[in-house]
Amino acid sequence: MRRLILAVLLLAAAPSLAQTPARRHMVAAAHSLAAEAGRDMLRAGGSATDAAIAVQAVLGLVEPQASGIGGGAVILHFDAKRGQTTAWDGREAAPAGATPGLFLRPDGTPLPFTEAVMSGRSIGVPGALAALEALHRLQGRLPWARLFGPAIALAEDGFVITLRLAGAIAESAEKMRRSPTAAAYFLAPDGTPWPEGHLLRNPAYAATLRTLAAEGADALLTGPIAEDIAAAARAWGEGGTMTTADLAAYRPVLREPVCGPYRAVVVCGFPPPSSGGVAVGQILGVLEHLDMAALPPRSLQAAHVFAEAARLAFADRNLYLADSDFVAVPLRGLLDRGYLSQRAQRLDPTRADPAPRAGNPDWRRAGHLDWRRAAWAPQPEQPEYGTSHISIIDDAGNAISMTTTVESVFGSFAMVRGFLLNNELTDFSFRPEVDGRPVANRVEPGKRPRSSMSPSLVFDRDGHLLLAVGSPGGGRIISFTAQALVGILDWGLTPQQAIDLPRIVTLGGPVELEAGTEAADLAPGLQAMGHRVVVQAETSGLHAILVTPQGLVGGADRRREGVALGD
Repeated sequence: MRRLILAVLLLAAAPSLAQTPARRHMVAAAHSLAAEAGRDMLRAGGSATDAAIAVQAVLGLVEPQASGIGGGAVILHFDAKRGQTTAWDGREAAPAGATPGLFLRPDGTPLPFTEAVMSGRSIGVPGALAALEALHRLQGRLPWARLFGPAIALAEDGFVITLRLAGAIAESAEKMRRSPTAAAYFLAPDGTPWPEGHLLRNPAYAATLRTLAAEGADALLTGPIAEDIAAAARAWGEGGTMTTADLAAYRPVLREPVCGPYRAVVVCGFPPPSSGGVAVGQILGVLEHLDMAALPPRSLQAAHVFAEAARLAFADRNLYLADSDFVAVPLRGLLDRGYLSQRAQRLDPTRADPAPRAGNPDWRRAGHLDWRRAAWAPQPEQPEYGTSHISIIDDAGNAISMTTTVESVFGSFAMVRGFLLNNELTDFSFRPEVDGRPVANRVEPGKRPRSSMSPSLVFDRDGHLLLAVGSPGGGRIISFTAQALVGILDWGLTPQQAIDLPRIVTLGGPVELEAGTEAADLAPGLQAMGHRVVVQAETSGLHAILVTPQGLVGGADRRREGVALGD
């Protein structure tokens, strides 16, 4: 806490460390047009929820490779008046016809990942808009229809393709040529990718948003739009099983956030089906046994202990975490301080653990399912992509930390009425069992796939909001978010300084060091400590807002195109 207080004092004394604090409200998002739409809602007296809906609608247009109304979202919301934090699960769901062998060939071997993505089998029932509407009923100040105005105008008038979107289109052009709907929108008539600077219009998306603005989220899950979604999912590639009944049956779920102490603050994250809140909480719970403030942020020792704490968390994640409505998850046991103390004792400050293993948390109160059946097998490693993140604080102190996704870049590449459909079901384990034991995150009808999304809110011990933060990045989200939290809470960095730190990442195996940064220089030292090391680009997309006595101070990741805007 002393470090956090120091950060606040530094902001007051040295404005050059960050922008001038916003006095009223702030929104941080992955594209300037989306952030401006959110700020416009806040300026009009809207709530954080109103702003999030406007941001999401615009992101689906200007950053379609990452999120949209055809995908899902997980939302942490803080109600300042009630002092209450809630977790809204808008994660996509598997259709009723999905089976554990969804991604297996006839011979029992897993489908190649790209083949699975480019198929209706990968498409889950979208939930982002339904979750946002459910929250809006409770927390909205502005009329629902008004929130779609900026996105509708941009879709009709056109927006300029940015460097990042142009690069994503170019890299995915070959896949797009296999999808007539995506090719017709993202590629020129001669089949070449639209370049940076091209003015792109999407009248079909504008028409869809007008329907949703008038009729609500139900218009996406029932009626003509739902019929088109189901038909596209059944027809695309190998074909899926989605029906209009699957769409009509979807409901967002209100869940309890996972909150735990870290030094003198409380960090809240998202519960299963996301693994992010638990994994970030475990990383911090292990690091709490070390004097992180005494370690220079860019030092070899800081990188080593951070990576080891994350590898321990991933060992537990790969064994225990999945949709808790379908499998027993020892949630309390995994975050118990005594258990994390035991895990911290496994961390050698001088050597890497050659193969971290999952621990044995307390299974009491693990859920309504019989824990004795939970002899899970660890999920084999497979790709995990995508997402965008939004952080917002409104003029009443309400906050949203929301991570939103279509999973892979451009989702499944199937496009309906101007928006892309997700490939979220590829977040399930392709292998339903290993060596005769079930994998917790296997496919089941109606189940929601495990995620790494880690929207986080931080409070002081009196319940006052201090920080909203999160990131896109697939499985790397966990490391991105945990590192930013350590940067701000232990090292006293401003949000932008914490976001600018060279990335240190692990998915449980090798340590990934961000190429072209000081982190890459740590490779020899980490290898000498026994780590396997990979040096590569790390495109985090962190967005953070810190509450200080002087106002709100934001940070946006320079690795992407996000901004933090406030008044």
